[in-house]
Amino acid sequence: MSQSLAAAVSAAGPTAEMVITGDLHRPARLKVPDLLAWPQHTAQVAFECATSGVRHHRFTGPLLYDVLTDAAPDFDPRRRKDRLRFLIAVSGADGHHALLSWAEIDPDFGRAPVLLAATLDGTPLDRAGSQLVLPQDRCGGRYVSGVEAVQVCGRFPARDAAFRSRGPAPGP
Repeated sequence: MSQSLAAAVSAAGPTAEMVITGDLHRPARLKVPDLLAWPQHTAQVAFECATSGVRHHRFTGPLLYDVLTDAAPDFDPRRRKDRLRFLIAVSGADGHHALLSWAEIDPDFGRAPVLLAATLDGTPLDRAGSQLVLPQDRCGGRYVSGVEAVQVCGRFPARDAAFRSRGPAPGP
């Protein structure tokens, strides 16, 4: 555990909160204890950290997919595979950000077991805030500590008007 995360976990203070916003029918404000309402998954992970080498941790929490599905993304049922145009931006209290595609976490496509962790090595993250955990990543660059915001965005048109007006890119 990084020193800053260890300090945040043990520090007394208010319970951390995250907002889930964007193209959703049910945006939400959640605290770490709220994450216990979803089925819990455990991930034993090893990832490389640029500053401290290989890190080994055990995280427990719900799948990001489950939490976001309950927030009801604004998928267009008339458009086949509409959910594939949605992106997920995650921001943390430490200034880190990560970007994922909906297809990456969707069981019909990538099925990545991405977690919103409620515990780290058995320690509740109530005060530090949830952690975005990507067990499939070899590098820890997309792990986000103290998640403050998750934004789901599907505002990407199926067809790009600029592309239609320009035509295909010129060949070599």
